[in-house]
Amino acid sequence: MQQIGLIINPTSGKGNGKVHGELAKKTFIEAGVDVLDLSAESFEAARAKAEAAIKAGKLDALVVAGGDGMAHLGVNLCAGTDLPMGLIACGTGNDAARTLGLPVVDGAAGAKVILENITRRIDLGYGTNEDRGFYFFGSLSAGFDAVVNARANKWSWPKGPSRYILAMLRELAVFKPLKYTAVVDGVKRDIEAMLCAVANSRSFGGGMLIAPEASIEDGELDLFIVHPLSRPAFLKMFPKVYTGGHVTHPAVEIVRAKHLSINAGNVPTFADGEYVGSKPVTIKVAPQTLNVFVSQ
Repeated sequence: MQQIGLIINPTSGKGNGKVHGELAKKTFIEAGVDVLDLSAESFEAARAKAEAAIKAGKLDALVVAGGDGMAHLGVNLCAGTDLPMGLIACGTGNDAARTLGLPVVDGAAGAKVILENITRRIDLGYGTNEDRGFYFFGSLSAGFDAVVNARANKWSWPKGPSRYILAMLRELAVFKPLKYTAVVDGVKRDIEAMLCAVANSRSFGGGMLIAPEASIEDGELDLFIVHPLSRPAFLKMFPKVYTGGHVTHPAVEIVRAKHLSINAGNVPTFADGEYVGSKPVTIKVAPQTLNVFVSQ
């Protein structure tokens, strides 16, 4: 590699983004690789700078430093191309990095993985709504978890996964099951559920194993449904999501699919924790769409 494009989110992981993004940059430079810093004051500005650099053919790889939101940005810049994406994981959740077996909150180690220049092609999910199309690495959610995500994103405190848990408890007090209209591999379903998520990988939310059997290389997506539960029953089941033990609960359903649509009215939809709209969405698997750096 001669030149790497690098986007750093300095606010990821309580400031870990800046520290470990700079450590990665230093490691690249010491290895004799030119680094084109594409960081900017916003995701939109960074995306524009990266798109211009990619279009100009200046990069041998694009590397993002931050959490799963930065991974989402990198995925959407590199998907469908031969340009490999590297991830310096230094956010709060780091689910994408754990799925790929990458170092977490260690910028130098993350950079060394990329310098080894070992890549593999993996599946992504691809969603479309009336406004846009987008790829996602981990999961797309529309339901209780999406509402919780929206609330947690509005809070500046506390930091880390505890913010999501507190937002969940706050939202659970007023949340009512939603009615979804879905089409799963051509079969229409009317679903009443607390939560619907489409998973490409096993986890989200900082280690919640919503779909323990999901794989980024199997050419399928996992539709994860939590049918209506009482609040005490939901709270009793929730801790099991960190071990995958929730899948045996009678309210939990997981369906393998390649193509589906979900209509939940105006419920917000999040992909990899990033807001992507509040309109009906169509999702399909995009096999071997991303070339990504991995550990040996």
